[in-house]
Amino acid sequence: MKILSAALGLCALLSLSPAAEASKGPELTYLVNLNDRADDQFKVTLDVKGLKKENDVFQFAATAPGTYQTMDIGRYVREFKAYDKKGRELETKQISTNQWQLSKPEKVRKISYRIAETWDTEVDKNKVYLMCGTSLEQDHALINGQGVFGYLKGLQATPLRVKLEYPQNWLVGTALQQDDKGYYVAENYDKVVDSPILAGTLTKAESKFKGTTVDIYTYSKTGEIKSKDLMANMTDMLEAANKFVVDFPVNRYTFLYHFEDQEMGAWEHSYSSEYVFREKPLTPEFAHHISDVASHEFFHVITPLNIHSEIIEQFNFVTPTPSQHLWLYEGTTEWASDMMQLRNNLIDLPTYLADLQAKLYYNDRMDPNYSLQKLALTSYTPEGQKQYGNIYNRGALTAALLDIRLLELSGGKRGLREVINELSKEYGPKKAFPENEFFDIFTAKTYPEIGDFFNRYVKGAEPLPIAEYYNKLGINYQPLVKSGVQKPFLGYDFTVTGDGAITFVQVDDEISQGGLQNQDRLVAKDGVPVTLQNAQQELKKLAAAKPGDKIKYTVLRNGEQKQVITTVLQREEEQKHVFTPDPQATPQQLALRASWLRNM
Repeated sequence: MKILSAALGLCALLSLSPAAEASKGPELTYLVNLNDRADDQFKVTLDVKGLKKENDVFQFAATAPGTYQTMDIGRYVREFKAYDKKGRELETKQISTNQWQLSKPEKVRKISYRIAETWDTEVDKNKVYLMCGTSLEQDHALINGQGVFGYLKGLQATPLRVKLEYPQNWLVGTALQQDDKGYYVAENYDKVVDSPILAGTLTKAESKFKGTTVDIYTYSKTGEIKSKDLMANMTDMLEAANKFVVDFPVNRYTFLYHFEDQEMGAWEHSYSSEYVFREKPLTPEFAHHISDVASHEFFHVITPLNIHSEIIEQFNFVTPTPSQHLWLYEGTTEWASDMMQLRNNLIDLPTYLADLQAKLYYNDRMDPNYSLQKLALTSYTPEGQKQYGNIYNRGALTAALLDIRLLELSGGKRGLREVINELSKEYGPKKAFPENEFFDIFTAKTYPEIGDFFNRYVKGAEPLPIAEYYNKLGINYQPLVKSGVQKPFLGYDFTVTGDGAITFVQVDDEISQGGLQNQDRLVAKDGVPVTLQNAQQELKKLAAAKPGDKIKYTVLRNGEQKQVITTVLQREEEQKHVFTPDPQATPQQLALRASWLRNM
């Protein structure tokens, strides 16, 4: 999952193995009425036969794979009911936020409930990210499976069918396949959650890449963005990805795009990915941004689809258990999305180095004592959530260094790409690696020195050896470069928290004496309320500030609003994290750089 502003975490281990559940069992058929869209609620019925006494709890998801977020979907449920074969209502009882108990499961033939869409339903906390949520409007519907469907205890691994009722002029985009009766079929509940559905007044485009069919379905509020244009824009990226992974490991892949009034990011799945962007003209810059995000999500067909821990494979929608290998699922994926573009000339070296610089800027804002392993293992806590966005930054930077180290040790013959592709063939969708053995497995497959690398930079939080490693490629790195020119200096920066709050960070001591504090939440600037929707427009005005200018902020601190006035300072202009190719690079450095710049 790649979120454009910030992220937080949640991932889990089942108390019952899905394999143990997967015997011949009840028939499960869900019907979702998308014709009735007046009240922002999905009307769902589940026709079921053959329940047993132990199937007495209906479970809605507390979280979902790849979201790294507490969801508690039970909060959105309305009018949960169960009926026998004669249509008589049976007693049910809500026993927790996400669970309803059936009094007589053996007699149940139908379960019905209404469930509110997450986009337009206010909740006190843990608001579901847009790209992981649900939306129901007059011209479209977005279904992420965990936001609409629940499952019966003991039947998470049972095959099921889904029937959608929708207007005749709508298209449906999803990775799920239909049977000859028009039902979408899934081998288990996990598959439904892993296969988002976008329906409505969509456009569609299809293309083939060496045997893999790629579909794009697009909802665009005013029709400004079409699937055919996105496909044309994405072709070079898909070809680069194909070369990078040595042919796609899937036969079909589906991109689902939603363009309307809000922008959040994307969510990866095994055979599809889904995106939420603000609708605007498809300029070259916007098109590149879309393709860049897609390259990250698409690479998830390798991690975690083909390379994943047993914890990911045996997912628990009830109680979260984190995997320590988030660095692999998200950090390595972010690294790969950049490198596949660099190595196939979709971006040049200065652009790539500028991206490294931006990742280091982000890393500066995070706790330097927070290792990637700790970030993964605490990502469900408020403390860990504050650090989570760094998985795409420190995580990707660490993967980049690992790649360089592997290339150096192999004499330029085998980098991280090659090792990942080997692991992808060794494991796969049906074969997980042991959670607690993967560092040793990776080290045994490579070099003893890599074990030390993991201990220092993944398990530990030692400062990343950026200068040392990029010097191996003949690329100089300077943490700080001063220009000698005096410039206006705000004395603070902004970041976005997991719950969407704009927060002050890196507050200078002189500014803090005036009242502004780190972690203050921005409410308004000079009397104008600031939200994620208008933040770019309002905060970019700060670029015109001059030394001595006063800026009045309304901030939220410990639940209380406060007024704070800051004064624009003056400081010597400086640039952080500067990368420059060394014109005096040695033949050895240039040879390693050449290996680094190509797929082998």
